[in-house]
Amino acid sequence: MNTKILDNILLAIIIVGAVNWGLVGFFRFNLIAFLFGNMSWLSRVIYALVGISGIYLISAFGRIRSMNDA
Repeated sequence: MNTKILDNILLAIIIVGAVNWGLVGFFRFNLIAFLFGNMSWLSRVIYALVGISGIYLISAFGRIRSMNDA
């Protein structure tokens, strides 16, 4: 899979996670738990995907920096 496509997919997942955390912080409303159940297997998979996506996108800092140096 092309790295740019993977980066865009993972960025979308991170945005979903960020919106969810914003809702939790401002309104005490967990959208993922509301849609898929509180700690159901599906919501846990979504939380895991957000976490893995965040860890992977840490590498984006290095790629952005190397593009600026070139």
